[in-house]
Amino acid sequence: MAKYDPLADHLRSAGDRVSMSFSEIEALVGTLPRSARDYRPWWGNDRTHVHAKAWMSAGYEVSEVDAGAERVVFERR
Repeated sequence: MAKYDPLADHLRSAGDRVSMSFSEIEALVGTLPRSARDYRPWWGNDRTHVHAKAWMSAGYEVSEVDAGAERVVFERR
């Protein structure tokens, strides 16, 4: 099992729009890299990155990121 598979599994059973805190994501996958907090493009919908590939394989894209509040919104495509 890959690190971000639990996030993909969680999203597969969720609604069309899912707002999660970074802490909620970390409860599923373990500690996020510092770049997830400091670098907005980390949350980009780019299948060349293993983390993005996980949520995209579950049928979602990131639509919003609020780094200050440490929240991300996934929306079903």
